[in-house]
This record gives sequence, structure tokens and C-alpha cells, in this order.
Amino acid sequence: MTAPIVELRNVWKVYATEGLEVTALRDVSVAIEEGEYAVIMGASGSGKSTLLNVLGCLDRLSRGRYLLGGQDVSDLDDDMLSALRSRKLGFIFQSYNLIPQLNVLENIETPLYYQDVPERDARRRAVDLAERLGLGDRIHHKPAQLSGGQQQRVAIARSLASAPLLLLADEPTGNLDSKTGEEILRIIDELNAEGRTIIMVTHDDAVAHRAHRIIRLLDGGVQSDEYTGAPGSLEFASAANARK
Repeated sequence: MTAPIVELRNVWKVYATEGLEVTALRDVSVAIEEGEYAVIMGASGSGKSTLLNVLGCLDRLSRGRYLLGGQDVSDLDDDMLSALRSRKLGFIFQSYNLIPQLNVLENIETPLYYQDVPERDARRRAVDLAERLGLGDRIHHKPAQLSGGQQQRVAIARSLASAPLLLLADEPTGNLDSKTGEEILRIIDELNAEGRTIIMVTHDDAVAHRAHRIIRLLDGGVQSDEYTGAPGSLEFASAANARK
């Protein structure tokens, strides 16, 4: 059996502030299989953002191990983590995080710049992704000239540019109206149907139940971890049970 895409083993994250220690993650153990679509839920302060930052190699864990695609990344230095993020991880943020001075194509190409992809290849890949996301007539527009939904489509295209192992989404519809949010969620559903592994933070139960699995956090620990009954969830539930 192949290794999970994500495996957290007894992970703790403790912040030291003004002489006080705050435990943001408490003994978290989770495995995510290739092709799975999981959501992380919990009240404010439950550890959702910290967990996503750890998964995205944006924050170091205090104790435990993190394996990404079978590679232990727990003790990598900053340069190695940066290289790993650019090659293996795609990020979709609530606030889009586009570079305002760059146009659509240039924003999509950004991850490829750090991988020394030849300019012609990067441009071709960016054009293909822009067209796939319905942005073919907006490729020379800058973020300020786009609607919120279009900006999020650019962000999704950018997240796919390096063909990452894992997509991480942080409240991707939080700044969008319901109709546009539904369009973005359909795109994410389609990406998962194609085999993309997705982990999303959301506070919305309706969004969560589109996924295979809901992981709920409470006070930094895993309160519950359940499969939803969404298409494909039984397959992953069977795989999880086989590992036990």
C-alpha cells in the first residue's frame, strides 16, 4: 500500500509569548490519502489555521513528525521548506493573495519563476490554466480589474501551475457571494474528481459535506474525524479501516 500524502504523527505546536506558552495543536495524528478531499472545522481558536500552516510548511511543529508524500519534512531548514512549498504545495486563500502589479498570466506563472521553468514553458502552462479556469479573455488584466470570483479563479490556476502533490484551501469562498462561491466550489469538486488531494478549512457545514471527510478540532486536538457519505468517501473510509 502506498504511503498517505499527508501523515501527522503526534504533532504539537506551542507558541511562547511574553513568557507564556500557548498550545495551539495538541497531539494531532491524521493521515490523508492520495485523492482525498478533507475539510478542517472548529470554533475560533480551535487550531484550524495553525494546522493548515503546519500542513503548508509555513509553521514549524514543536513536537511530533510530519510526512508529506512519504518524506519527513519535520526538520527541514527554511530553504528546503521554501523549495518544497513551491513544488509540492498549492495554496488557495480567502483573500486571493494575488500580486497587484502583475496581470493574470504573470500571477499564474509566479510559482514557476522560483523553479527556473523556461519562460516559454511557463507562459504556455499559464495560458492553458487561464483558459481552463474561464479567464482566457482576462489574461492581461490586473487583479483590480477583476471581480472577486475571477481573482479566486486566478488563485486556483496559480495553485495548479506547479502540479502540486497537495492543494490547501483556506475559506476559499469566504469573500464571495453565494452564487460565485458555488462556482468556485464546483471547480474544487472537479479538481478532486480528477484525483487532486485537497484539504480545506471552512466554517460552513454545507461546504464541508461536499468533501469526503470532516476533521473537527477542539482546543488544538482532534475532536472527531468522520467520513461524510459524499461520493468517494466510502472508498477512503475502507482504506482507513484497513490501516487500523
